[in-house]
Amino acid sequence: MPSICLYFQVHQPLRIKRYRVFDVGLDHEYFNDSSETNLNNKKILAKVSEKSYLPANKLLLELLKKYPQMRISYSFSGVILEQLEADFPKVLKSFKRLVDTGRVEILSETHYHSLAFFYSLPEFESQVTLHKEKVKKVFGVTPCVFRNTELAYSNELASWADKKGYKAILAEGWDTFLGWRSPNFVYKPVGTKKIKLLLKNYKLSDDVAFRFSEKSWGEWPLTADKFASWVSKLNGNGQVINLFMDYETFGEHQWKEHGIFEFLANLPKEILRHPDNDFVTPGEAVKRYPAMDEIDVPYIVTWADTERDLSAWTGNAIQKSAIKLIYSMEDKVLKTRDTTIIRDWRNLQISDHFYYMCTKWFSDGDVHKYFNPYESPYDAFISYMNAAKDIELRLKKAKKRKNA
Repeated sequence: MPSICLYFQVHQPLRIKRYRVFDVGLDHEYFNDSSETNLNNKKILAKVSEKSYLPANKLLLELLKKYPQMRISYSFSGVILEQLEADFPKVLKSFKRLVDTGRVEILSETHYHSLAFFYSLPEFESQVTLHKEKVKKVFGVTPCVFRNTELAYSNELASWADKKGYKAILAEGWDTFLGWRSPNFVYKPVGTKKIKLLLKNYKLSDDVAFRFSEKSWGEWPLTADKFASWVSKLNGNGQVINLFMDYETFGEHQWKEHGIFEFLANLPKEILRHPDNDFVTPGEAVKRYPAMDEIDVPYIVTWADTERDLSAWTGNAIQKSAIKLIYSMEDKVLKTRDTTIIRDWRNLQISDHFYYMCTKWFSDGDVHKYFNPYESPYDAFISYMNAAKDIELRLKKAKKRKNA
């Protein structure tokens, strides 16, 4: 029997405003743009909440009440939780109602949705701790499954998560390391003792997340009964089908007018029409199913692009320059013990900043253009580097005050 594991990523970054060189040393509010809609974080989150979060939460709460077998899971960045707490308590309350059903699992990740694991283990661990504390405070639960930013995964990360006591870790079910094997089984990361690995079925996930409204797609229109039939065909050839996607899929990336909410509303009924199908959370999946094999991933794998590596975030010179600069400040930033400087520095680690600098324009280039609020990757880079330079000036002033 294949169990369906629905996991949704909930994240909205703090986008840097058009921060000019003339602002360096004078303006420390890097993320507060009151004029431009495409760079005004509060306006963007208001739009996403109305189009996606609120209607999706309302629908899923109804579905959880209607179908006792249904389970879902979320990974919230700490950045989105802070924004919801400050400006959108109604939205946060609607997420809490879902968690209160007892059939929603919350996953662990970095608080600042960063790539810190690959640049600073101490900083990474600090952010994971901050995220755990935030999730406990907001939802009253402690996560036991880890999901790294951008699904970035490797053997090294799995070993870290295993030592920290996590029951499972998530990754992209990419063909390069899977070979002949299927992503629809539970695996064991090579070199680990207890932790298990859940792999995204990227084909079925992307059918919903990316191809749902694409009229040129051979399977358009995608209906719930058609999708459920694909799932049911895997009976006898899989333990768990991991459908991982951004929560904004519902209403923002795929619009209400294209029928995405009708699809979601009918999906549980169609999935459960087959008596062998059910739903599980990641934690339930690894508790129920044994690992079928070991998986060896000695390199970094992510969800993005045809390469499934970190190149969407670190693949060009401007991205490498920006990320090198921000992590080079770590010791000086932390020594200040200035909570405002530390917070701003960590917000500059949000992976989206580097994604906006991506210059890859080929078959999957439209994905990068869709998520980029700047006129060009170079505009994103200029604003970012100016903000980083301002952090450097603040560090120098903090040191002078300390030595005075």
